[in-house]
Amino acid sequence: MQRIFPTPAQVGPDDLVAAYEYPTDRPWLRANMVTSLDGAAQGSNGRSGTLSSPADKRVFAMLRALADVILVGAGTARKEKYGPDEPRPEYAAHRRALGQRPTPPIAVVSGRLDLEPDGPLFSGTGEPTILLTTAQSPADRRSAIAARAEVVVVGEDRVDPRRALAALAERGHTRVLCEGGPLLLGQLVAAGLLDEFCLTFAPILRGGPAHRALTGPTVPDVAMRLAHILEEDGNLITRWIRSDRTRR
Repeated sequence: MQRIFPTPAQVGPDDLVAAYEYPTDRPWLRANMVTSLDGAAQGSNGRSGTLSSPADKRVFAMLRALADVILVGAGTARKEKYGPDEPRPEYAAHRRALGQRPTPPIAVVSGRLDLEPDGPLFSGTGEPTILLTTAQSPADRRSAIAARAEVVVVGEDRVDPRRALAALAERGHTRVLCEGGPLLLGQLVAAGLLDEFCLTFAPILRGGPAHRALTGPTVPDVAMRLAHILEEDGNLITRWIRSDRTRR
C-alpha cells in the first residue's frame, strides 16, 4: 500500500495505525464506507462487502481495532450478517495500552427491533451487543433482546443521535466507528455529529439502482478537509476531516 497524498510513501501496518489514531482529548465519531466509482454503496448482491478489496479489508479491520465501539444501523446489521467482533492479536497490545477491552462491542440502532433475539448479534461470543432503541419500540421484543444484550432507550418515537452517542460515552465508548448504513450516517451528519469520514473508492463502475453512502434528510453542505489518500491495486482509500474540527 502506498500513500499518494499528502506526501508519497510506502505504508506499513504501524504507519496505518499512526495515520488513523483517534484524538486523545475528546470524543470522536468516525464513519467508514466503501463505494464504487459511480457512488454505489452496495455491490451486485446488495452488500457492501462485494465492493471491498484486500486493502480495504485491512483498513476495515484496523479501524475496528482502534475503536471503543462499532455503531451500525439495524438494516445494515441484518444485510451484512453482523455478529460480535473478533479479537485481532496484532492489535491486542495497542488496545491494552489504551485501556480497551479485547474487542469493541457492536452498538445497533433500531426503532422497530426487527432483529432476531437468537441471531448472531445476540448469541455469539465476545462483547455483549448494545441495542439503542426508543421508548415506543415493541415491549415484548425489547424484553426478549434485553435477556441477551444491553438495551438503551435513547428517544421516544425515534432514536436521537445525540442521546445515542451520549449513552455510549457514558459507558466509556468515546472512540466511535460508524459503519453505516447510509440512513444512519445521514442522520449523524444532519445532527452535526460526524467528525471524520473514511471512504474507499473501489475501481468498479456499478450503474443501476443502489444506495449512496449517505441518504436520508437533506443536510447543509458539510465542508471536509482531505487528510490522506492511500492506494493499492487501484483502490483509493481516503480520509476526510470536517473542516471545523481540529486534531489533537
